[in-house]
Amino acid sequence: MSALRSAKPPLVLVHGWGMNAGVWAGLPAALTERFEPLALDLPGHGGAPFTAEQWSLDHWARACLEQAAALGAEQAVWLGWSLGGLVAMQAARLAPKRVRALVLVAATPRFTRAADWQVAMPEATLAAFHDGLLADPAGTLERFLALQVRGQEDARGLLRRLRAALAARPAPDPAALGQGLLFLQEEDLRGPLPDIRPPALWLFGERDTLVPAAAAARIALLMPAARARVIAGAAHAPWLSHGEAAAGALNTFLDEIGL
Repeated sequence: MSALRSAKPPLVLVHGWGMNAGVWAGLPAALTERFEPLALDLPGHGGAPFTAEQWSLDHWARACLEQAAALGAEQAVWLGWSLGGLVAMQAARLAPKRVRALVLVAATPRFTRAADWQVAMPEATLAAFHDGLLADPAGTLERFLALQVRGQEDARGLLRRLRAALAARPAPDPAALGQGLLFLQEEDLRGPLPDIRPPALWLFGERDTLVPAAAAARIALLMPAARARVIAGAAHAPWLSHGEAAAGALNTFLDEIGL
């Protein structure tokens, strides 16, 4: 998925932790008929450069905005999956005129639990991944992939697809993986959420063990103008496992907001 090459509006795709732009291969026809998909690589993923200066979520969002502009997407619908959702949210905060609408898939403004935010992962889970990353980056990434498909029908088939997407491009930079885990552990965008200007759709997987579907009710309180949908039977990658349902929800949302 390279530079914009058609009259169709662009759909900017931002992948999750440890993955790369290849994970968007095989998007449902319901999306590719309507949009020109433009898949980005997060810093240090899929061969994209990563430097020690890219230590903040702002840096990652700006890198993605620059990459999108280079691909011809000065204005686009942005779809962020998991960690990519955090980056897409930050991009919408930094450049609201560049983001026509925001689609957040298996994402959350805060990935770790807090006293006032129980619809998230235990902090110890991500801390263990961070510790394991130092000793065994490949093994840690494999364990994270397994978590993403847990509870999913045909979990093995979905895991094979995620592994294939990883293997098709350069391995992620361990330093970038570490930084991405810090974002998942530490970032909290609940406060800014009501001020995000582009219209937003949140898609959750009913069986997601990383981002519980129960977060949908909390999102409705924090961002009343947003839409939230739960994809029945899906885990952490509903656009892969339940592509038609996810695409249908996205297209309905875009019809409702007139895009």
